[in-house]
Amino acid sequence: MAQPVQTHSDAPSGPAGLRGVAADFGSDQRSFKTASWGKAMMWIFLLSDTFVFGCFLIAYMTARMSTPVAWPNPSEVFALHIGGQNVPLILIAIMTFVLISSSGTMAMAVNFGYRRERGKTTALMLATALLGAAFVGMQAFEWTKLISEGVRPWGNPWGAAQFGSSFFMITGFHGTHVTIGVIFLLIVARKVWRRDFDEERRGFFTSRKGQYEAVEIMGLYWHFVDLVWVFIFAFFYLW
Repeated sequence: MAQPVQTHSDAPSGPAGLRGVAADFGSDQRSFKTASWGKAMMWIFLLSDTFVFGCFLIAYMTARMSTPVAWPNPSEVFALHIGGQNVPLILIAIMTFVLISSSGTMAMAVNFGYRRERGKTTALMLATALLGAAFVGMQAFEWTKLISEGVRPWGNPWGAAQFGSSFFMITGFHGTHVTIGVIFLLIVARKVWRRDFDEERRGFFTSRKGQYEAVEIMGLYWHFVDLVWVFIFAFFYLW
């Protein structure tokens, strides 16, 4: 009895051989076909910024390991005098807690944004901006304290001269990112409160009607800034 012949007419057609392999790797069907232009550009920006922060941290580690002069002890340099005693890294611990907490409020803001709960989204974005501003304020206090103690980009009173330049470069660059994030958080929160995304009102960061993707894109940036601080905290303050 003859067996029925199976056909593959339903199989997707495409270039064969090496041309097919190149077409598969060159297409954007799996990566960016469903992603918006704004989200794709934010991911590209975050990837490039990762390389910048990575270069800064590698330069810091290289300077620290290659200098023949003793590196200052972070537990002593970043200690605060409280109740007659020096408490090591207390300010840095508070700064880290505040910034990590802001990631939680930002994640909830994105969640409520896609639910179109305008009031909760606005409140959580403002809370995130407030926590970010508090972080920048504490960082400004830290800078003021170290400058008053004699730390400069070209030297410091506790040892290796590279300490000052590394500290101001890395923390200053990150602090600039946090400050920019706070400004844009306020801008997007204002637009959410004004129903710009619901009414398709023209303006900066306005998306299509009913889309709160700008809140999610802002969240991607903010989570990246928080993640970078974890590496700075580990390499600069705990090492």
